[in-house]
Amino acid sequence: MRRAARLALAALGLASCGTAGSAWVAQPLEPSTQNVDPQAFQPPAPKAARPRAPLTARRIGGEPDPLALQKSAIMRASPSNGRAIGIFRNTYYDFPQERDYGGSPVELFNAECQPLARVPMEFHDTVCVQGSGLLGNGRTVSFARRQCSCARRCPRTDQQICFDALDPKHYPWGRGATGQAIIPLLTVAVDSLVIPLGTSLFIPEYVGLPRDPGRSSGHDGCFIAQDRGVKVQGQHVDIFTGEERQTRLWNDLVPSNRGVTVFLDSPYCARAE
Repeated sequence: MRRAARLALAALGLASCGTAGSAWVAQPLEPSTQNVDPQAFQPPAPKAARPRAPLTARRIGGEPDPLALQKSAIMRASPSNGRAIGIFRNTYYDFPQERDYGGSPVELFNAECQPLARVPMEFHDTVCVQGSGLLGNGRTVSFARRQCSCARRCPRTDQQICFDALDPKHYPWGRGATGQAIIPLLTVAVDSLVIPLGTSLFIPEYVGLPRDPGRSSGHDGCFIAQDRGVKVQGQHVDIFTGEERQTRLWNDLVPSNRGVTVFLDSPYCARAE
């Protein structure tokens, strides 16, 4: 009896210890819906999705991105573009001018190893890679032959190059491997075992690119294989840009070694034949 009495008193004590916190825990987390007619309750209708404008490539400042035109051309790549022969490594070369270079004077020699001009070393070490350049006296020089024992060794190619002096009226940008004058943004150097010299090429990645740093009318993507280079081997196109600033511009838009698609027999380039 005494044990039962003690248990009863303990239960009464526990009941008297209830707090406001106990009452809060007992409250429902949401307003009660016991008196709401389930048939009358309808969830809110979902909001209509806002139509999204199509994404467009833009440059800072609002100017249209020239790469958008390239991407469109690539997406349109089909048999109608010509005969695709693969993805080629892409690089650029230009036409250095003696006035832009310095360094100790060194000799340029002609094919008979006779002195042709005395030029800054930096100019020599650039023109021996690019193949053609403009002397300070206004004459154009272009590659004549390699392995000239009299010539300074070219640091980048380890070749000893002799040059021809050309009439700038007929060869304002130098001479290519075909013997013809080369033309900026039209001439490309190729491996002639892969692409014969004189072949026209369509490269859609260059469609729409500006023809000069002033961003004049866009390029049509058409080129002619008119030159070769000791470093141009296999699936490789080396595009002649003419001026160094044009090289920088195109290299920014289509970076070197990114890879470009080359088409032969393109109807877009029939005029270049």
